[in-house]
Amino acid sequence: MAEQKTQPTAASVADFLDAAQPPRRVEEGRRLDEIFREETGEEAVLWGPSIVGYGSYRYVSPSDPKRRGEWPKTGFSPRKGAISLYGLKDLPEGAALLPSLGEYTEGAGCVYVKRLDRVDESVLRRLVRIAASRQDDPAA
Repeated sequence: MAEQKTQPTAASVADFLDAAQPPRRVEEGRRLDEIFREETGEEAVLWGPSIVGYGSYRYVSPSDPKRRGEWPKTGFSPRKGAISLYGLKDLPEGAALLPSLGEYTEGAGCVYVKRLDRVDESVLRRLVRIAASRQDDPAA
């Protein structure tokens, strides 16, 4: 079985956020870190080179039961084109609440936000709390 590519690292989350581009992403990243820490009660961990994650859970791939791993329950990446938000739509309660978030688009596994000031922070906080409640896959 191949090793999971994206792993938790010991790299500094603060240094990563301070280097975000464009400069607006630095402030948005810091604000998101504050929100995610408050709502999850977890410390931030840099997963791979670019995902700030909070908590973790063990999973089994639905397409390949031999593929198992660990992934952040929720997190974000302040990318140049958009902020990627992870875990917000993985649970049914989060998926149902997501349309109330504000301006966003969706990818296969994440939600993209171009500007943090165009989302409803109270909805974002609820989505983060829902994502943080995720449990390990029983088969893992």
